[in-house]
Amino acid sequence: MGDPRKSRRKWSGPGHPWIRVNLDREQVLIGKYGLRNKRELWLAQTIIRNFRHQARSLLGLPPAERAVREKQLIAKLNRMGILDKESATVDDVLSLTEENYLERRLQTIVYRKGLARTIYQARQLITHGHIALGGKRVTSPGYIVQRGEEDMIDYYPTSPFKQHPPTQASGGEVNVQQA
Repeated sequence: MGDPRKSRRKWSGPGHPWIRVNLDREQVLIGKYGLRNKRELWLAQTIIRNFRHQARSLLGLPPAERAVREKQLIAKLNRMGILDKESATVDDVLSLTEENYLERRLQTIVYRKGLARTIYQARQLITHGHIALGGKRVTSPGYIVQRGEEDMIDYYPTSPFKQHPPTQASGGEVNVQQA
């Protein structure tokens, strides 16, 4: 228990923060997904690490209990959109990377749907309240979009981008870089 106003840290950083290979990889991922800082990347790594830990702990359970818990874990990851198929196995969970999680962020999906020109513009559109999920404004770029919510992402109804999306030039031409 604790004071709800004093939230705990939800991520753990790398054990050796100055390894050159990890630093380079982190910079690539921050640029690719438009993250604000390394904490957002470390949060994704921590969440995926916890899923892999759950999967490893399943391997030591009796077969009947393992089957039930494995089915629950895979259904949860499938619902989140992290796993693509329902017939996934524990091996698929063990092979997850932080990129699987980062692909489910609202910022990434807004960019992939073509609602923004760049990944950074997607973050700005979300934080400024121009993006809605099922008609409800979402201002958190790190929101994890469930598989069933993907089709409900659009501009907020009163947003000026609803009539003039940023992917189109002022003359009505479609930006060819997006295609």
